[in-house]
Amino acid sequence: MSWIQRRTVGEVEVVSLTDGQFRLDGGGMFGTVPRVMWEKVLPPDELNRVTLRINPLLIRLNGENILVETGMWDQGGEKFDTIYGVDRDETVFRGLAEVGLTPEDIHLVINTHLHFDHAGRNVTALGEPTFPNARYVVQAQELHDARHPHERSRASYIPGTFEPILDAGMFEVVDGEHELRPGLSLLPLPGHNLGQQGVVLRSGGETLVYTADLLPTTGHAPTAWVIGYDLYPVTNLENRKKYFGEWHEQNALICTPHDPHIPFARFQPGPKGGFVAVADEGQKQDG
Repeated sequence: MSWIQRRTVGEVEVVSLTDGQFRLDGGGMFGTVPRVMWEKVLPPDELNRVTLRINPLLIRLNGENILVETGMWDQGGEKFDTIYGVDRDETVFRGLAEVGLTPEDIHLVINTHLHFDHAGRNVTALGEPTFPNARYVVQAQELHDARHPHERSRASYIPGTFEPILDAGMFEVVDGEHELRPGLSLLPLPGHNLGQQGVVLRSGGETLVYTADLLPTTGHAPTAWVIGYDLYPVTNLENRKKYFGEWHEQNALICTPHDPHIPFARFQPGPKGGFVAVADEGQKQDG
């Protein structure tokens, strides 16, 4: 079955897309959580890597096509693809084509942050913007940090995925909470890094949240299950405690950037307190 799934949030159509799969070290993805616990959620391979998916989201709002995330960097070559176990079983471009769109039809790109597995398709192999008619939205903090990385963050940023956008004057740089369009807002979610932002869509009394790496997969819903790649894990923890409860109360539709199986989820109370995230089956329309 195609990963492509559609939902409605109030009067707005949203479409889950994918840009394939990749693998990261299980210990890195679950931090201090013992393997005996996390391997039940995401079983590792022989190299201790867990399989993740790259999950952009298309929002079709008032005649605009808005793309959250652009996908995995595709110019790393064989070595890169081997290290990260990249499997391009689907691409964001095929997903867009399934709903009748081309890259030229995208009006707005939201970069939750500029890591290569989130903003990797910002730019083509020719160094040109992949979505030539779009504005690319990023937090000022994130753009600064991407251009001034340190030893812990340097490997996650590839200048070729964002410098051409900056050179072309196509970045729309925001600072903090920001309403992009009526009902569509950006929410700073520092912790994974300082400049990460989530996306909140509200329409007709319903809410959707694209969590970015505050919640990379539904399996990370237990509050303390922060990932080892987080630069500011305690900050991340505090944001998880704050927002997971809010989103549960709102019965928000939850979209994570890396869940390998579940495009849309909702929070439910966990058996030992906190929350679990379970697949949402409502208003489902397979593409």
